[in-house]
Amino acid sequence: MSQTILSAHDLCKSFAHNGGQVHVLNHIDLEIYEKDFTVVMGASGSGKSTLLYALSGMDKATSGQVLFDGKDLVKMKEKELAKLRSHDFGFIFQQMHLISNLTLFENVAVPGYLNNERSTADVKARADELLKQMGIFDVKTHRPSQVSGGEQQRCAIARAVIHLPKLLFADEPTGALNRKNTVEVLDLMTDLNRKGQSILMVTHDVRAALRASRLLYLEDGKVIGEMTLPPYEKEEEKSRETQVNAWLSSMKW
Repeated sequence: MSQTILSAHDLCKSFAHNGGQVHVLNHIDLEIYEKDFTVVMGASGSGKSTLLYALSGMDKATSGQVLFDGKDLVKMKEKELAKLRSHDFGFIFQQMHLISNLTLFENVAVPGYLNNERSTADVKARADELLKQMGIFDVKTHRPSQVSGGEQQRCAIARAVIHLPKLLFADEPTGALNRKNTVEVLDLMTDLNRKGQSILMVTHDVRAALRASRLLYLEDGKVIGEMTLPPYEKEEEKSRETQVNAWLSSMKW
């Protein structure tokens, strides 16, 4: 039986607009499971990114609960949330947000130093290990402007997992990449998941959705559909794509 790593209960998010309220998340009940590769899809404006930000504590929900490790993120103060995000959560975005005047190695290692739970030597060793795993060890002394977009995103993935997060959040991580780099980044994320990394990803890209072990479909701020899949295997991608596209069609994608 799957273990729940994070859950939302009656989660709502509203914004004031033109004298009224826009309801972006509508009473969502949701569980995210340990070691799953959960992918959230939905049309533009359905609330995908808002849901990810609310679940990760990057944005405060209007009401409801987000429970992680027995604590409600909705009630936590910003200092507590910042500590939670730096210790237990990892983040990958469409834009890499690498620090331009640091090398790739430094971009990966610095969050590890800030975590204060490992020695400098341990952080350096893990950073090098991750850079090798991501295939960018040979350019680790380069700055972000000196490498490709795909290499930058691989660096961002290494940075996101340097502190061994319990849950990795990804918001359109392949949105700015070409097809080749998209496949490479998805392969790396799939490999992380196979090794036990729990992942929650928002995407509009079917190619990215194929990597999911669990697909959720969001419409008007509500989860209206769910699909479970066996572990991803490259040789079965075509049949998997047919299956996922049929499900998305039933969701009126």
